[in-house]
Amino acid sequence: GLAERLRERPSGLPEAQYRQRLRDELTVITSMGFAGYFLIVWDIINFARSRGIPVGPGRGSSAGSLVAYALRITDLDPLVYGLLFERFLNPERISLPDIDMDFCMDRRQEVINYVVEKYDKDHVCQIITFGTMKAKAAIRDVGRVMEMPYAEVDRIAKLVPDQLNITLDAALETEPRLKDLVETDHKIREVFETARALEKSPRHASTHAAGVVIAQDRLTAHVPLYKGSKETDEIVTQYPMGDVEKVGLVKFDLLGLKTLTMIAHAERLIKAKRQDAPLQPFSVADLPLNDPKVFALLSSGRTMGLFQLESAGMRDLLTGLRPDRFEDIIAIIALYRPGPMDLIPDFIKRKQGKVPITYEVPVLEEILKETYGVIVYQEQVMAIANKVAGFSLGQADLMRRAMGKKKPEEMGKLRTQFIEGAKKRKLTERKAEKLFELIQKFAGYGFNKSHAAAYALVTYQTAYLKAHYPTEFMAALLTSEMGNTDKVVRYINECRDLGIKVLPPDVNESDKDFTVTQEGIRFGLAAIKNVGEGAIEAILDARKVQGPYVSFFDFCHRVDVRKLNKRALECLIKAGAFDSTGARRAQLAAVLDRTVDQALAAQQAESRGQTSIFAAFESPDGQGGRRGTLPFDESLPDVPEWDKDQLLKYEKELIGFYITSHPLARYAEAISRFSTASTDALSEVADAKEVKLCGIIAAVRQTITKKGDRMAYLTLEDLHGTVEVIAFPDLYKTAAALILPESVIQVSGTLDRGEKATRIKATKLAGLADLQAQSVSCVSIRVTTQATSAETLRQLRDVLHRHAGPCPVTLTLAIPDHSESVIAVGPALRVLPSTQLIGDVEALIGQGTISLD
Repeated sequence: GLAERLRERPSGLPEAQYRQRLRDELTVITSMGFAGYFLIVWDIINFARSRGIPVGPGRGSSAGSLVAYALRITDLDPLVYGLLFERFLNPERISLPDIDMDFCMDRRQEVINYVVEKYDKDHVCQIITFGTMKAKAAIRDVGRVMEMPYAEVDRIAKLVPDQLNITLDAALETEPRLKDLVETDHKIREVFETARALEKSPRHASTHAAGVVIAQDRLTAHVPLYKGSKETDEIVTQYPMGDVEKVGLVKFDLLGLKTLTMIAHAERLIKAKRQDAPLQPFSVADLPLNDPKVFALLSSGRTMGLFQLESAGMRDLLTGLRPDRFEDIIAIIALYRPGPMDLIPDFIKRKQGKVPITYEVPVLEEILKETYGVIVYQEQVMAIANKVAGFSLGQADLMRRAMGKKKPEEMGKLRTQFIEGAKKRKLTERKAEKLFELIQKFAGYGFNKSHAAAYALVTYQTAYLKAHYPTEFMAALLTSEMGNTDKVVRYINECRDLGIKVLPPDVNESDKDFTVTQEGIRFGLAAIKNVGEGAIEAILDARKVQGPYVSFFDFCHRVDVRKLNKRALECLIKAGAFDSTGARRAQLAAVLDRTVDQALAAQQAESRGQTSIFAAFESPDGQGGRRGTLPFDESLPDVPEWDKDQLLKYEKELIGFYITSHPLARYAEAISRFSTASTDALSEVADAKEVKLCGIIAAVRQTITKKGDRMAYLTLEDLHGTVEVIAFPDLYKTAAALILPESVIQVSGTLDRGEKATRIKATKLAGLADLQAQSVSCVSIRVTTQATSAETLRQLRDVLHRHAGPCPVTLTLAIPDHSESVIAVGPALRVLPSTQLIGDVEALIGQGTISLD
């Protein structure tokens, strides 16, 4: 209860203040008949905690309830952060409470299953939701059916402003170009009118992401039900969320939050590390909220992977603001939204002391001090009405809602009430009017502080993990985003920037997911294609029982090859999972068939009881460490390793990522020179703006237009992620030779920000090596006969091979008698000029020995 909470986390506030607040809240809850609701929520969360299922610290306005905090429904003290109960449950406005619950994404279904079992499947189900036809989608769908050219439909749809839930009528009023097209072109008018008729129509049904209904009696007495997808046989209500509440049913929001899953994984990795050292147990629930390293990290803008803080705009805000207390994080989350973003420059100047902080009346200081005199939260609007004009907090909440709806008649009454109340507290009418105008302006902008505070706590936890345990944090983050290629690429790059090595899978170190090793972060075995859960279990079980695998042959002896077929073994080899055994990947591929056949025969013989008398001598403990005892050929052929490009190609093919290096690494200088953006920065580029991107073509999808012309969709990958590129027929005709998988190119084009994805409409393609070579006519290398042995020249040849490209090379031999011999190296040793080439040559034969002419 509350007493235990205060013992665990003393706040320094008077206990009497807590007791009074608790009594007030309980009076409201019981008088409104909501005690049962609170107990059901407590029961659900208590179940989750008892099963070790991560639960969020709170969500929405319920974080403002002390009762919820005392029951451990929420995890943030509302008195410490000035959170208001009336924002959550207003005794002057009867409505059902709404406590949103966040659970670990991976285990949310366990919680739902518990609710169904406890309260009976006839009394519990999830809620339907309808995807409706939005303005832009309606235009696109109608245009497609009417067989209008894609480019024309796209042009019309993009004239609809990017505003949440905008209607076609509103778009017509706010965009003159759209209005002009509709009025002057009968075909476009027909598309528009048809789209307007379809707008807001249900397009498809699905299950609501969070809502669960619990009824006292059978649900069929209140609402028709609907059977969902065949895969799940899920039963949901036929009424959507709003209608479910109108018929008197109570809904509970059980949400899955991936960040909680990631935090729990990071905690496990940290605890595993701490078991090897005499350290205190670790839990994010016990973190101090004033850690200097956290605020230094936030102020640096290195927020990749942090909850709510990843975007480029948010990073700019953090470096400008330089937060130094938890309250700043709450404000950042509240401010970074359309509308309040306009307040950010002034907020930063006030925080940095560049603009004086003043208050219209002294009482405002205690309300607005934490936000430097700026109204940021809805709770501040309520507090001003309460302190300045004598509104009860319930009345203040009603005023806040009315201001948001902007009803003139209601606003007039509120203005009068506010001014009269303020005058009774000795404010002049002029000052009272000025204050009312001020809060009226910000009421529409204000954010729910309770929600911002609860989510700021999750943000802080991720920041603490990254600041103090970066390797464990990044490993957990990579695991949580394993299905999102672009994010994994970004996070691998972030690891490199942090000095953390990301290592390929390894049969001796990897678990199923990403793990932390002494060297860095090791990819999990689950990342490798064609290696299923059964195979992974077999690998880990054999390793756990008998220790590391000393060779590929030892591995095939010990792991049941019936669970790990030849295809899976080939993928393990090509992904580098046996590199720690010392054998080359090409060698293992050469003996794969022979070794698997021998291992299978040996294991079958063992299962039939054909055990050799020498079995007991095959392991030091005399227990027969290996499976099977038939003769086994463990020789490896002397074959060269696959070249670097082939090794990387297999990594990409089987893991989905380049790990040990990247085909673009040697082009890094050229990419920087010939690009205006990177894939991870496209979100900050305006629609239809011209961009230049450099990367490697990861995939090509060719298609034929209705006119019979060939065009292509390319997946372009750079060092940060991927983007789709469209090569229309005219461009395809001139650049077909470049439109091939693994081509390294520069794409020039315009950004096309669609509803589902961002693409580039290409206007020009060029080979990046050609662009790079155009600026360098020749690479000159100067060596002395005294300092150059035959072995050094052979190594120099290998360096040039590694940097193969279109640019010719000349070799100048300096002879001791001061003469020189200039040799034009043959076309087989042409190179791609780069700083990496210069570095490799100078590392071999000395500084200043190479120049780009």
